[in-house]
Amino acid sequence: MTMKPTHSIEIKELLKFADRKFRSERGTFLFQEGMLAEELYIIVSGKIQISKITSDGRELSLRICGENDICGELTLFTDNPRYLLSAKVLEEGEIVAIKKEVIESEIFQNSKLAFEFMKWMSDHFRKTQTKFRDLVLNGKRGALFSTLIRMSNSYGIPKDNEILIDLPLTNQELANFCGTSRESTNRILSDLKRDKIIAVKKGKISILNLQYLKDEIGCENCSAVYCNIE
Repeated sequence: MTMKPTHSIEIKELLKFADRKFRSERGTFLFQEGMLAEELYIIVSGKIQISKITSDGRELSLRICGENDICGELTLFTDNPRYLLSAKVLEEGEIVAIKKEVIESEIFQNSKLAFEFMKWMSDHFRKTQTKFRDLVLNGKRGALFSTLIRMSNSYGIPKDNEILIDLPLTNQELANFCGTSRESTNRILSDLKRDKIIAVKKGKISILNLQYLKDEIGCENCSAVYCNIE
């Protein structure tokens, strides 16, 4: 179960203000940290990874945007805005761009849109806070376990007695979501495979014992609306 902006913001309403539509190519960026922020983006199809580059050059991945998600929203109502994060294309698709000043003007004039946008932003911030909580309080292993649980909620497909995470990721990409090194992630994944907690086939992870991961981090069984990678 995941939460999309369509649960609160009507994407078809936002599409009325679209400035342009374009195809995104894997490996390219919609925007990068520090660039002048002039647009918000709606993901029509494909997947976009939102990340932050730390001061020591490491990448911390914060979420994956998919169909009907919005990114670039953190620049609204700021003077001389610049993007705080980077948006990299993981899976090619179609993107709609809307000028920042157009959305701001509409929010001022449309109280319903403003209310719905505020609700969506509130949920978005709550999800971000829980991710940082897990990263800070649970250590490297706990951060990886939490990430796997979140990915199972976002992309998990129940299959026999396991949950297939239908999202191919390299160990480096997975490490980026945990704020750890690839080497540390490799060691933890190897331990989980040895203990038959997970299995890896064709670059995709299957969780064989989800309860083990939850018990190890003292999972509070938050709603999947908030406990996801999106």
